[in-house]
Amino acid sequence: MKIIVTGSLGNISKPLATELVQQGHAVTVISSQPDRQAAIEALGATAAIGSFEDADFLAATFAGADALYAMIGGGHREADSRAYFQRIGQHYAQAIQQAGVRRVVHLSSWGAHRDHGTGGILGSHDAEEILAAVPGLALTHLRPTSFFTNYYGFVGMIKNAGFLGANCAGNYRVALVHPRDIAAAAAEELTNPAAPAGRTIRYVASDERTQDEVAQALGAAIGRPDLRWVGFTDEQMRDNLLQNGLPASTAADIVDIYASMTNGTLAEDYEQHKPTLGKVKLEDFAKEFAAAFKGGE
Repeated sequence: MKIIVTGSLGNISKPLATELVQQGHAVTVISSQPDRQAAIEALGATAAIGSFEDADFLAATFAGADALYAMIGGGHREADSRAYFQRIGQHYAQAIQQAGVRRVVHLSSWGAHRDHGTGGILGSHDAEEILAAVPGLALTHLRPTSFFTNYYGFVGMIKNAGFLGANCAGNYRVALVHPRDIAAAAAEELTNPAAPAGRTIRYVASDERTQDEVAQALGAAIGRPDLRWVGFTDEQMRDNLLQNGLPASTAADIVDIYASMTNGTLAEDYEQHKPTLGKVKLEDFAKEFAAAFKGGE
């Protein structure tokens, strides 16, 4: 199969491209960074260097493809992330129709079933709707849960304050996912010859643990057995993000995501359609976290 992988050499796209190449597929990896070309080619894939803001470039790259893995990255760097997701989603839709692609696996997010109240995830909801309106697609929305790798963002807090936390209760059980498990699910979907026409949803999760359990596991791995999770109010969370230099819109998006965890709206559809959990568990990720944490010291 000729398969297009977006996301350059990111945490999901690199293992996905590697797996697909090893299976014998002709893989093209799209990246906006010319300096990634050699590394992409070293995987055995073809590099397509260009911008997701260029629908004609996307259409030319998609031409003749049997399947497309479509993700939208970089929204956190935009002043209006929802508008960014809508714009790139439209570029995808235009290019997919122009190139005649019939199989698309779209990286979305849990919580994307809602059109309000989930902050930065609202862009994924909009992208789902835009792609679902493309006629003739066999479209799968992958909805991963909260990424284990998000905890890397707490390294500074752990080192400076001695704890980690957000506006989410410590006893809240959260579904967590590792990028490798997402890549495995994406590879399975992209190469499925029996993918049905129309729109399907697939949730992806690796483990389900409370934030207190996460803090305990990470603390044990980094040699800080007293590490604990601290629940903030929405206001405390917002003020902390602003003090750390985040734009007000980005801070509001993050606060809303964690608030939707606590009030249950983020996971309400996931709870009705739970997948078989993937291979990577909290204790596995804790080892990766410890290596990164200690490497920065």
